Amino acid sequence: MTRSSMLSSLAVLSLSFLSAGCATLDEAQAEQDIRQLVTEQTAGWNAHDAAVWTQSFTDDADFTNIVGTVFQGREEIEARHAAIFASIFKTSHAEVTVRRLVFPGPDVAVVDTVHEVTGHTGLPPGVQNTEEGVLRTQMKYVLKRTDNQWRIVTGQNTDVKPAPKPAP
Repeated sequence: MTRSSMLSSLAVLSLSFLSAGCATLDEAQAEQDIRQLVTEQTAGWNAHDAAVWTQSFTDDADFTNIVGTVFQGREEIEARHAAIFASIFKTSHAEVTVRRLVFPGPDVAVVDTVHEVTGHTGLPPGVQNTEEGVLRTQMKYVLKRTDNQWRIVTGQNTDVKPAPKPAP
């Protein structure tokens, strides 16, 4: 390798590291944007509108539901939610609280939320209310920022089991 080609390679490598190091994140703005995404998704749930509920998923996202079934792609996630909004969650109402939000990188976020769902007419097999009339779940999303927009790439929903009954 000649000295000039080595210097050219070093310059390109330096510029690569410099541009990677310049990828910054305005955490306050990112947090606001992600909280807005959660608010809009909650509004979609409460309107029983699967298209709105899934609008922030990437086309190739995956989602593991409360009973462990994995749905692949936004279209499949939307179809499944359309089915539950037409049946057991037709009259439900969700309150969602962001429990934790972290940024492992400038374009990646992990958000943990607590969902409290009331007004449902049934639950999937094996799922029970956390307390009388309330289904509580923990939802975890991994989001990626693309073109200044946060999108869900994967989600996991886990039901919170009811507290054990005291021994007699």
